[in-house]
Amino acid sequence: MRVFVAGATGAVGNLLVPMLLAAGHEVTGTSRSLAGIERIRSFGATGVLADALHAEKLRHVICAAAPEAVIHQLTDLSGADGAANGRVRREGTRNLVDAAKAAGVDRIVVQSISWAYAPGEGPAEETVPLDSTAAQPRAATVDAVRALEETAAEVETAVVLRYGLLYGPGTWYAPDGAFAAALAGDRTARFLGSTVANDAVSSFVHVADAAGAALAALDWPGGPVNIVDDEPAPAREWLPELAKALGVPAPGPVPGRQEWERGASHTLALSRGWQPEWPTWRTGFAAQRDIP
Repeated sequence: MRVFVAGATGAVGNLLVPMLLAAGHEVTGTSRSLAGIERIRSFGATGVLADALHAEKLRHVICAAAPEAVIHQLTDLSGADGAANGRVRREGTRNLVDAAKAAGVDRIVVQSISWAYAPGEGPAEETVPLDSTAAQPRAATVDAVRALEETAAEVETAVVLRYGLLYGPGTWYAPDGAFAAALAGDRTARFLGSTVANDAVSSFVHVADAAGAALAALDWPGGPVNIVDDEPAPAREWLPELAKALGVPAPGPVPGRQEWERGASHTLALSRGWQPEWPTWRTGFAAQRDIP
C-alpha cells in the first residue's frame, strides 16, 4: 500500500515509518526540516518538506505521492504550547483532509487522545462522549480534539486512535524529557502534564505500541479506538514508579482528582488484534531506567 505519513519525524512517526516499510508498504513522510527529511530517507522512505499549516504545499505533495492511505501523526508540542498544538489539530487536520480528498484518498488514520472523555466512573470506552462540560483550559483541548475527529470523519474510512499518555523515546516521559527535568527542579522545563501525585487516573501507552496500532489500523474499520495499556492508574501509584525509573525525586501523595481523570478502556483495540508489547507502565517505566 502507498502510505503518506504526516508528521513522520515525531515520537510516533519516527518508529512508525520503519514499521510500515518492514510490512511492505511504500512510504512518503513529511517533515518541516531538512534534517528530518534526511532521517526519513535514511529509513528507505521518501521524505518531503511540508508544513500542515501551509495548505497548498501540503495538497501538492500529497497529490504527487498519490497515496492509498494517509496517517496523521501531526503535533506541535516542542514548546508545550497548547494553543499551537490546538491549531495543528484544527487547521492542520483541515488542510490534511482536504489534500487527502483532492488526491482521492479514502482511508485516514489520525492521532487523537484518550483523556478528552466526559466525566464518569471507571475507564472510558469509545461510546462515552467527549467532554462538553469542561472549563478552560481543558475546554480548548477538547474542542480541538472534537474538530480533529469530525474533520477526519469526512474521509470515507477514518480510524481515530485515541492514544494514552505517550512514554518512551522522544516523549516528555523519557529519561531526557521535560517530566524528569520538572521533577528534578528545573523551572524551565515545559510540558502540559502534571507532576502531582494525586488520585487522578491516567492511561499510558508506550510510543512503540502507539506506532504499532497506527500500522494495524490500516486494516481496521473506521471510528475511534482507545490505544492504551492494561492498567489505568492514579498518579499516586504511577508517578513514584516513573520518578524512580528516571532517577529523580518524587513528590509525596496528595488526595483529589477531577471527575474526567478516569483513564480509558482498550477492550475494542484488543478485539481487533492489537496487543501492546508493554502491557503495563510498570514494566515499561522500569525498562527506561538504564536508557541514557
